Amino acid sequence: MNIKILEETKNRLYFELEGQGHSFCNMLRGELLNDEQVKIATYSIEHPLISHPKFIIETQGKEPRKALADAANRVASMADKLKKEFASLK
Repeated sequence: MNIKILEETKNRLYFELEGQGHSFCNMLRGELLNDEQVKIATYSIEHPLISHPKFIIETQGKEPRKALADAANRVASMADKLKKEFASLK
């Protein structure tokens, strides 16, 4: 997965997320919105077969890159927890 920064300001980050679809993007957007300092977190995919998702994050009181990193860490933690729970079913 590659992240291509399209625009960045103090409180706004606009980027393209290569190699992902709606499933991951919805999960990431949800985790971003769980952060009280994230005011806007949304994405769009112009065409699901030939386009990459483009995200917009706007924050208040937190750097957007930090908000993105925090949300990504929470998603990774949830994935690890699910993996452990699944492994215990064997």
